[in-house]
Amino acid sequence: MSNRPPAAIATATTRPAPTPGAARVFDRALLRRRRDRAAAGWDGFSFLMDETATRLVERLEDITRRFPLTLDLGCHGGEVARALHRRPGDKRGGIETLIQADLSPALAARARAAGRGLAPSGPVLACDEEALPMAPASLDAILSNLSLHWVNDLPGALIQARRALRPDGLFLASLLGGATLVELRTCLADAEMEVAGGLSPRTSPLTEVRDAGNLLSRAGFALPTADTEVITVRYETPLALMADLRGMGEANAVLTRRRDLGHRAVLARAAALYQERHTGADGRVPATFEVITLTAWAPDASQPAPRPRGSARTSLAEILAADPHA
Repeated sequence: MSNRPPAAIATATTRPAPTPGAARVFDRALLRRRRDRAAAGWDGFSFLMDETATRLVERLEDITRRFPLTLDLGCHGGEVARALHRRPGDKRGGIETLIQADLSPALAARARAAGRGLAPSGPVLACDEEALPMAPASLDAILSNLSLHWVNDLPGALIQARRALRPDGLFLASLLGGATLVELRTCLADAEMEVAGGLSPRTSPLTEVRDAGNLLSRAGFALPTADTEVITVRYETPLALMADLRGMGEANAVLTRRRDLGHRAVLARAAALYQERHTGADGRVPATFEVITLTAWAPDASQPAPRPRGSARTSLAEILAADPHA
């Protein structure tokens, strides 16, 4: 799958112990198979990854640092690599070698084929974000586009990413947030209550933006920030949305999902509710995708640090006394 690996790729790795309290929520083997199947028709379904990759890479333009050796973690079909070359002569981030990695061998192969002739180029490999095969302090940056929301142990994955970065290395990632597909989630829940008389995990649990920055801090990153934006896609029918989710390899992969024969009846009722509740004046229905972007740095002594507690020379009471309207 890869060319001769650079020093960043460890020659041997062992699966790290999970973060205490981490639970297995997702069927990662099923996710890999679905991504493998999606690879064949990927160009017809990659529009969301294309858009978020472009937005992610544009953030490099605001950073004056260079990141010669960079990992694209969860590369899908190579959208980040293409975004880095959106314009002739682009050298965003000063990236000289881009390692592309994905859980799916088929998607990784697709990314390699799509990246031929592009620079920066580098090895392409299939690997699991939950067992990152990178040597400690070997990478200048890690980029990740819409992949980490499928990780069972996100704190553990972030810790591995921080360890793989050199001091003052950049971590820049986007993942789907809790407001994603709120319309579909609500309709599925109501349809299942109506048809089956109860609820089951038919959609994936997703991170809230207010928790994302805390996860970065817990993983040992410095200067963590998390922000969110919403992308709304309009579809002719709810079934077209569901087809797109399958084509993206983003369908439900929760371990405890229902697999009985009532599944189709619930989906049909959910589609009808979706149509009734959300059809707009244009005859289409909206689908909300909340994209959380995480930015953080591997700790380094050169980074700005907060002043020690109690070091302020002016009290808040003095400020308010001087300006009662403050």
